[in-house]
Amino acid sequence: MVARLIDEEPEHAYAYSRVALRLASRVAAVREAAGFAAYATQKYGEALAEFRAARRMTGTVELWPLMADCERGLGRPEKALDMAGAPEVQKLDKAGQVEMRLVAAGARRDMGQLDAAIVTLQSSELASNSVQPWTARLRYAYADALLAAGREGEAREWFAKAVEADRDGSTDASDRLAELDGVEFTDAFVEDEGDEDDEDVAVAADDTDSAEQAEQAEHGDDKD
Repeated sequence: MVARLIDEEPEHAYAYSRVALRLASRVAAVREAAGFAAYATQKYGEALAEFRAARRMTGTVELWPLMADCERGLGRPEKALDMAGAPEVQKLDKAGQVEMRLVAAGARRDMGQLDAAIVTLQSSELASNSVQPWTARLRYAYADALLAAGREGEAREWFAKAVEADRDGSTDASDRLAELDGVEFTDAFVEDEGDEDDEDVAVAADDTDSAEQAEQAEHGDDKD
């Protein structure tokens, strides 16, 4: 249930995770699920505690980037950067290392170090033309950092590259690109509602006219 609800209803997922913890707190998968649920609801202290517990139980380093990001969420970007330089990072797979790079860049931005954040994201994974599961998010983060640094032309280029890689819509890169291009979107649904209101007024007017005509005809019959 946590896995099913976490994207659309994170609060409900969190509630289920608390029940699971009461029932099986010594199961690593339960502690990990509880960590993800707490993370999704921005309860970073709880998430960090659960991720640490799961790591102690399994001995794996897969949760290391998430643990570092929890440190960011708790207002400790320096701690996140320390974790980015720890030996555990070398044990991560490629996806985990890219995730750690994203967290480290975010920590740099938290500290107001925009140029350092941009340099942190520059990597062989960013330069690669192949599309991997992390490509869209990496390009998006790089574009966003460039934009924050006032490098709008380069940011536009990388938002466009993020759009190319974002096959499942995991980012809002297309919206950011349109914004940079000065494209404005009109909510057609709102217009349709307005049209319906106009139609309702017209129907009401027709009903009023019909009622008046019927009343006049009735009075005419009475006079006869």
